[in-house]
Amino acid sequence: MVRTNKDAGITETLAKFSAELTYEDLTPEAVDWAKYLCLDFAGVTLSGSTTPSAKTVVEALEGIQRPGPSAIVGTSVRVLPEYAAMANGIAFHSVELDDINNEASLHPGVVAYPTALAMADMSEVNGRDFISAVVAGYDVIVRLGRALKPAEHYGRGFHPTATCGTFGAATIAARLLGLKDERFNYALGIAGSQTSGSMEYLAQGAWTKRFHPGWSSHSGIWAAILARSGYIGPTTILEGRDGFLNAYSGDPDPESVLRDLGEEYLVTRTGVKPHSCCRYNQGPIDCLLDLKNTHNIQHQDVEEVRIGMLSAGWGLVAAPEEYKRNPTSVVDMQFSMPFSAAAALVYGRASLAEYAPGVPERAEVKNIMDRTRCVADPQLDAAYPKQFRAWAEVQTKDGRSVRSDIEYPKGDPENALSWDEMKEKFLSISSPVISANRQSEIIARIGSLEEMTDARELAALLVTE
Repeated sequence: MVRTNKDAGITETLAKFSAELTYEDLTPEAVDWAKYLCLDFAGVTLSGSTTPSAKTVVEALEGIQRPGPSAIVGTSVRVLPEYAAMANGIAFHSVELDDINNEASLHPGVVAYPTALAMADMSEVNGRDFISAVVAGYDVIVRLGRALKPAEHYGRGFHPTATCGTFGAATIAARLLGLKDERFNYALGIAGSQTSGSMEYLAQGAWTKRFHPGWSSHSGIWAAILARSGYIGPTTILEGRDGFLNAYSGDPDPESVLRDLGEEYLVTRTGVKPHSCCRYNQGPIDCLLDLKNTHNIQHQDVEEVRIGMLSAGWGLVAAPEEYKRNPTSVVDMQFSMPFSAAAALVYGRASLAEYAPGVPERAEVKNIMDRTRCVADPQLDAAYPKQFRAWAEVQTKDGRSVRSDIEYPKGDPENALSWDEMKEKFLSISSPVISANRQSEIIARIGSLEEMTDARELAALLVTE
């Protein structure tokens, strides 16, 4: 058990905890959850490697001709570790199927796993090291995200996966480089000057959101490398007057950073996405699928769709209304509640196949988008961010009105995908990239990840010939 100094500041305490956490400290639940989310990483990143945004990154890295030992998932390309982490983080985030922590409203896995995988090419990392580093990284990312307060941080135009993720990446890299005490603190301090991630990607359907976790991994790795050599960073980067919490939130909650530290590992409070879109669309999609299946609703019979929305997600997926009803890119679709509603009611799913060019122009999809109205509901906000509640109502042309409410969308820890369902997700989304034999091998090796003697074995399974 890690012991902390009560007189130490937030940065020092979090650094000490992260540096000294051992595999033996972890609960069986935390270990199991880390492996479960690792399988999600493998499948989603393999799928994401086929997207134009991910391929562009590989092309750019090949263009600078700096080969190295680290694998870019879904390819045969190897580059320097920090570049591989960047490429894999971008691919992981590209299809909007990555994991999510509700309380912090961010995606910790897209930073944690690519960073840990790359660090195995810079240091000796076995399966237990890999797991414990990832768990520490999740804790740092989520604790900072909840302390910023998601609605406040989003309101300032920042993407918390990017900002908090840089500290998580620095934590993982510093652990796996064996940094302790002052130099671990320096790594976090250096990371703090690299935290960025603008929400302006929403304006034009740009790819920059996908870039955010990749750059966080790259930045965090370099923060640790510099700290190892003695480069000095501020050791009050989190709590200081001009530190992260005060600079990136107008109403931070510093006490929540260390609350229950070491008592609950926040990797276990992280859910996954069954639908290929923004987290704020997931609950409403579940409601609409429930209505479609329970009441046999056909899209041609729909008169109007009303969807109850969380205020924090309003600017991401509901407004401006006309823009969200007319998505012109895949990113636009992923962040459009009207489009996601149409996918659910027309096709009975919201998978990768629906979030594709040309789908919004289909007459049946356009019809439902035009009939969908999002409604701000303060009652939903009462439990936010711990709960992403949602509701949906459908009125049909024959006069029926039906409604579905949900407290915990499918994939949340309280309504989790089972291991079998996770395996089904992995098999479905990775099948276009790797063989069935390779899929089975990945499932088996991740299932016994704690027994792996060299984490580079995992990377070797995720490349193509």
